[in-house]
Amino acid sequence: MDVLHNALVAVHILSAAAVVGGWFAHFRRPTVTASQWWGSVGMIVSGLVLFGWAMSGEPNHMKLGVKFLIGVLVFAVALIGRRRAVRTGEVPTGLAHAVGGLGLVNILVATLWD
Repeated sequence: MDVLHNALVAVHILSAAAVVGGWFAHFRRPTVTASQWWGSVGMIVSGLVLFGWAMSGEPNHMKLGVKFLIGVLVFAVALIGRRRAVRTGEVPTGLAHAVGGLGLVNILVATLWD
């Protein structure tokens, strides 16, 4: 079971890296890429599975709730931004930066909140 847990954590980390890495890669000309969209989906799915797994112990419910809320915001903003990118080719700067910025905040919450 440790292998499965570690694989889920790896998927979660790689998904977060796709969101934030896509933001850094397109920082000067902000957009929402397909990798950011799929990264947000991967963060939500793997995060939900990891949350279920954590329920067998004594998880920090507040931290996980905040992470889930930020993850849903990343997912929603990435969905809106990706649809705009596909339809018009233009993504508002604030929307594109919101995806990466919220992804970075989610990483910081995960690592700095004890």
